[in-house]
Amino acid sequence: MAEGLNRVILLGNLGADPELKVTQGGASVLKLRLATTEKYVDRDGAKQERTEWHAITIWGKRGEALNRFLTKGSRILVEGSLRTTSYEDRDGNKRFRTEIVASNVVFAGGGGAPRSRSSSSEGDFDPPPAPRAASSHDSPPEAPDYSDIDNEIPF
Repeated sequence: MAEGLNRVILLGNLGADPELKVTQGGASVLKLRLATTEKYVDRDGAKQERTEWHAITIWGKRGEALNRFLTKGSRILVEGSLRTTSYEDRDGNKRFRTEIVASNVVFAGGGGAPRSRSSSSEGDFDPPPAPRAASSHDSPPEAPDYSDIDNEIPF
């Protein structure tokens, strides 16, 4: 009998700042809320939009590192697998929760390069500078220094 395949690939925006927690056993876990929106035209020809919300979990050092750079609105690509767990709510009803356990997270742009949340009071990306006409006396703009990012993110 053939093995199954449990793989999910999502591209979307974070709907809230990440939540980093530590389990009783000392393991780090990062929780994200990712929104994916698809646009379509209904039977009547009207443009419609449907947004789905996804619970993303990232374990270990990768989650710790990503917590430093991701903020609400960050556009990311997530690759992982589906996990469904069950629990009882306060009223004794059985509930189910489906989440994506991420194996890979890629910054997908949209607001410039990721920045540390400690560098911005609102937790958002700074807007890009307004373009201006270049003159022959201008030197090229200085590129941001991201040389230490590889040391910060353990993947």
